[in-house]
Amino acid sequence: MRILLTNDDGINAEGLKVLEAIAAEIAGPEGEVWVVAPAFEQSGVAHATSHAHPTMIAELGPRRWAAEGSPADCVLAGIHDIMDAPPDLVLSGVNRGNNSAENAAYSGTLGAAMEAALQGIRGIALSQYLGPRNLSLANRFEAAAVHGPRVVRRLLEEGIWDDAPYRLFYNVNFPPLPAAEVKGIRVAAQGMRRLGAHQVEPVVSPNGRRYLWMKGSSQQVETGPGTDATANVRGYISVTPMRADFTDHEVLARLKERLE
Repeated sequence: MRILLTNDDGINAEGLKVLEAIAAEIAGPEGEVWVVAPAFEQSGVAHATSHAHPTMIAELGPRRWAAEGSPADCVLAGIHDIMDAPPDLVLSGVNRGNNSAENAAYSGTLGAAMEAALQGIRGIALSQYLGPRNLSLANRFEAAAVHGPRVVRRLLEEGIWDDAPYRLFYNVNFPPLPAAEVKGIRVAAQGMRRLGAHQVEPVVSPNGRRYLWMKGSSQQVETGPGTDATANVRGYISVTPMRADFTDHEVLARLKERLE
């Protein structure tokens, strides 16, 4: 198996090392693992691509490249320029922090998996929820490192993959716990933290210039039955199937009746 890896935390991120270990186990001794990751952190860029300026890429080692662009740029670079043949799978992450609930809408980690799906390739985004129970661990990514290979393998073997115009991709979040305390897997819908929307905090620098820091609120809250963040804070790995089709199909027919 040929696997392409990327992330939004950058080429030197701790979570990328965890993802490389997961991918090596999945690919096996006969497989190939390629890394094309942002040269600098790209958190919060969602599915952005660099249309207004070119993306510089640099080879750092065998099958290892850095790109001055977004995670989606990295997927495009890997598929269409760097690799000699398309990958069988794109893995993105392991993100430092969760991409459950409304965080998914901002996530560059998910943006890379979405681009893989748009390119007709299986894509899985992996993120490590952080909280009081794992922040002090020697390896904050322990849950992802231990359980990641099994989750990816099960998705490849038992997950649903299709060839629809907007193909499925998967959002996986590991709970904020030591690996031994993870309770299992829950297939969950995307939730919403009612008080978790992003906000800004203004600051004034010593030279009098005004800046804004982006911030959210507590992540250790549930988001309703059957949803991703609820599963995570209760100790489960969440798996959420997603598509790049933003159409609300439930509303479509009703709106036609009103407007057409």
